[in-house]
Amino acid sequence: MRRDVFLHNLLYDIEKIIPADWKVDWKDSPLVYKIYRELPVVPLSLEVPLSLEHGRNKQSSKPTIRDIGHFLWVTFGLTRVSVRGNDWDSYDQRSEELFRRFVPSGGALYPSELYVYLNMDDLPAGVYHYDAAHHRLVLLRKGNCDSYLTMALGYYCDMSECFAAVFVSTMFWKNFFKYHNLSYRLQGLDAGALIGQLLEAAKRFSFTTGVYYQFLDRAVNHLLGLNQWEESVYAVIPLSIKSDINGFAHKREGMEIVWDKELYRKLPAVQHHSYIRSRRIRKYPMLIKLNEASKFESTDYFQRVRGEKKPAFGGPSLALPNVKPLNWDLMEASRKRFSPGEHFVLREVSQQQLATLLREATNAFFYRNDLDRIDIPEIQEQPKSRVSLYCCLYSVEDIPAGAYYYDYPSHKLRLIRLGDHRPILKQAMNRSDFNILDVPICLHVVGDYHYYRHKLGYRGYRIQQMEAGILVQKLLLVASSIGLAGHPLLEYDAKTCDKIYKITNVNQSCLIQVPVGPYRLPNRLTGHLYV
Repeated sequence: MRRDVFLHNLLYDIEKIIPADWKVDWKDSPLVYKIYRELPVVPLSLEVPLSLEHGRNKQSSKPTIRDIGHFLWVTFGLTRVSVRGNDWDSYDQRSEELFRRFVPSGGALYPSELYVYLNMDDLPAGVYHYDAAHHRLVLLRKGNCDSYLTMALGYYCDMSECFAAVFVSTMFWKNFFKYHNLSYRLQGLDAGALIGQLLEAAKRFSFTTGVYYQFLDRAVNHLLGLNQWEESVYAVIPLSIKSDINGFAHKREGMEIVWDKELYRKLPAVQHHSYIRSRRIRKYPMLIKLNEASKFESTDYFQRVRGEKKPAFGGPSLALPNVKPLNWDLMEASRKRFSPGEHFVLREVSQQQLATLLREATNAFFYRNDLDRIDIPEIQEQPKSRVSLYCCLYSVEDIPAGAYYYDYPSHKLRLIRLGDHRPILKQAMNRSDFNILDVPICLHVVGDYHYYRHKLGYRGYRIQQMEAGILVQKLLLVASSIGLAGHPLLEYDAKTCDKIYKITNVNQSCLIQVPVGPYRLPNRLTGHLYV
């Protein structure tokens, strides 16, 4: 199957890319975390923070290994255990307990892994894997890698000004075993949700961040010692304590083009043994095909991709109430976040709640990254986002039921069409245990149908999914902090939703659906893995 046809079907005709006889072998399912064997380890402090309202507040001091441990745990550590699936997909036949994290994941399978390069005073410089199962670091490669990483990022980041870099990878088999080819879409969204949580955690620890989607893939995978047919890095996030760092935004003048083959030859190969439990790993040729097509072999391929002007709607607009910046505790919001599923309760939502949800969530658009290549705190003009928020509203205070586009620069809702669209949304749902009629706010993250392929090639697809995931995670955290809950879904007919918003003819597509509203707590056995 051609790659562009595959990606089209991944959004609109999933049944064409998943075999009708596909069966999930639950008895041979992989672990939800990767475990390395026979390597040096660094235990991390188990005295994790119970509040992050004000953050680390130590911007001038150097971070310690204790800070790094807390940061990694808040970002991607194991936080609770439950006996029933309740995240992006609750269909599950596992009899064992489900270990959860603060970020959602399709089927609670967590295909992402975290690695970190550290250059600090209180432990050996090198590349580590974050072992979430044991809350520890596993040393994969010892030594200073500042120069190597700077070149792998095309000189758009000066790693000598950073104390760390986090690598978000994807292990293909971890959710392919259940979702088959649909896992390619989920893997980008999962990685984005993880990045969204990381960016929020970094703010609380006073770490300056920049997200790099463009790097020399083989060189970075080589640095970590990854088998590229099993796992690949999706994003690199350097960390610094310098708030005014300019190394995140601009390429240093006069630097040469770097080729991956020349770079990874500078480091010897490392191979490590890891355990994932599955005895039989089936092939996933389309995932490999797209991953190979997405790789960059030279820094000359790196592009600047600014967001485009969104379509204009001729209908009336509704100004939302002004909202003050929300002062919320990341730990509290993360603890309360869960996906209600059938536990939504239809009650009126206030305009203030809706305005806070939309305004705070779209702040996720503004983060340092290598696509905008600008330093966010110093810009005079806000960059245009590459993804947008649309919504179908019902039972929101003094707002007529209808489909709207959220115009974040003006903080207004642009009316697309009036009416209660819940029956249409319900008909478009592909699961029977979710009653969309009980949801007052149904959000859709919308992006370019062609995923900026003219500039980024097939890499643009996974970048788009990650940016959608970042926005979704911020939506979920803000909803949790104002007494609501959200439930990310892919079980919907995207063509129907595109028609509701009249975006079919403007090359825009609904990437993911997020119902948000009041809820009742379910009867579910859940235990927190911290006190």
